[in-house]
Amino acid sequence: MKNGGFGRRFFCAFVFRAVSFLQRDRQAVAKKNLRRMRARRGGKGEEHRLAELDRAEVMRNQRVRMHNGRPGLRVKTRRPASRKPSGYAERHRRPLRDDLAMIRCTHLALLTLALACAACSRPAGDAAQAAASADAAGKTLAEARAGVATKLITHNRGGEAPPAPPSGVLDLIHYDAPAGKLAAYLTPRPATPGKHPAIIWISGGDSNTIGDFWSPQPRENDQSAAAFRAAGIVTMYPSLRGGNDNPGEREGFYGEVQDILAAADHLAKLDYVDPQRIYLGGHSTGGTLVLLVAQIDPRFRDVFSFGPVADVSGYGQDMLPVSLSDEREIRLRSPGYWLGSIRGPVFVFEGDHDANTDQVELLRESSKNPKAQFFVVPRADHFSVLAPTTELIAKKILADTGAQTTIGFSEAELEGLLK
Repeated sequence: MKNGGFGRRFFCAFVFRAVSFLQRDRQAVAKKNLRRMRARRGGKGEEHRLAELDRAEVMRNQRVRMHNGRPGLRVKTRRPASRKPSGYAERHRRPLRDDLAMIRCTHLALLTLALACAACSRPAGDAAQAAASADAAGKTLAEARAGVATKLITHNRGGEAPPAPPSGVLDLIHYDAPAGKLAAYLTPRPATPGKHPAIIWISGGDSNTIGDFWSPQPRENDQSAAAFRAAGIVTMYPSLRGGNDNPGEREGFYGEVQDILAAADHLAKLDYVDPQRIYLGGHSTGGTLVLLVAQIDPRFRDVFSFGPVADVSGYGQDMLPVSLSDEREIRLRSPGYWLGSIRGPVFVFEGDHDANTDQVELLRESSKNPKAQFFVVPRADHFSVLAPTTELIAKKILADTGAQTTIGFSEAELEGLLK
């Protein structure tokens, strides 16, 4: 071991034990909130929602690990905002909010120190180290991925064809992608002539697979992005390699990037779509994936990412087809290391409780790129943030008709989304 290696690793262990200690109480609150949410929420889409919550619970309870000297980042949860009247909140909520802010800042500082120490402790000279330090050497994510064949340790494919959508709501189509012809849902041709804006939406959970996007969903958990369809925006829900009955294998945030770019190519060729006004959005795992797309290719007019993570190792081994101990594979799938590669407007949103809030704040603290903006929506969780924010985005897309995008967001307008 090189000089200082033991000291750096000892310090990393100390820092992450401190992070774990600081969060014990908040983990208990997260578990309690998850059980309450399961008990009181129902309706269509319940199975999908519970699957998302189960994944979130696994991530929250995951022990802090070291992989080749690099810590696995973990999702953390805030306590929900008080439902008491505003006068009560003014007198009693502020100390709690200040305490949470102090704890959050402490977490970010400790995580940043540990990541720096972990990076210093890695052995140099092998291929994994070359890929891991590519961004530090000035490479973009596209350059770092060039010529790198991913090494899958599991080979997973879907099997069931996507269900047929109701006539006149969505059409089942197939688009050409590097893996072959992949299924997608697409809104029908608009009734009005001319070129229309379009958006690609990548759902959370199993992002490779598409299913029922047409049934009405509860407002507090609408993962269908129905606001775009309701606004008359051309909407495409692509399945990706290895999902449904598609060709190819699931690569977990890797080859799927090229599938999404192929979906954008398909949209751009439609005579009723304005190729200069194609947007991209995604939620949870889909939010992580669209961030990676934005870091690879700047073609989208704007990208909207909901609830992503900085480092995909936090999803756990069951969610990834590559080894968590393979530094190169994990790093090339983790958007937190490639924020400097973003060349087009990117907006990241998350709720302020029961959400990947600390991951979004870590991304914000790590970013020096003005193209990327990060917002925490008050009184929203990982799911309730979707409906009101996508409605706001849809209005802005319809008004965004110039040669260059004019879309932007303020803290004041996000503050009023949920009462």
